[in-house]
Amino acid sequence: MFYGEYFHTVDRKGRIILPSKFREVAKQNFIEKFFITRGLDKCLFMFSEDEWRSQEMKFKSLSFTKKEARQFNRLYFSGAVEIIPDKQGRILIPQYLKDFAEIKRELVIIGVSNRIEIWSKESWIEFYKDSYQTFEETAEKLLEM
Repeated sequence: MFYGEYFHTVDRKGRIILPSKFREVAKQNFIEKFFITRGLDKCLFMFSEDEWRSQEMKFKSLSFTKKEARQFNRLYFSGAVEIIPDKQGRILIPQYLKDFAEIKRELVIIGVSNRIEIWSKESWIEFYKDSYQTFEETAEKLLEM
């Protein structure tokens, strides 16, 4: 559903603009509302409302008697915020989430099929450099038949 890599900046009011391709996908799929929360690898995860509800069901089923499940759910859900883009596709990400992802001015928005990830430009470049070297090895391990 969401694919690609887009370099953007935070505007002077602290907003970011979703890539036009993502806005088109949202419009075609009647997506008006998103949820953004702390992601992994120092990025933010952004889900459509339907995908968020699906993820929520999975995580709610984790046993709260397990320390790891409690810890993960606390950090994941306490960071979540509901977002409705304006008519120009701009969204305002709370400062605590920008701090978590170390987003200052330059950022990268990537599509990862069922979710959007928002990265600081520096973190994305670092992640990409580190991960691209092992991309083929990882593919071989994950996609063994």
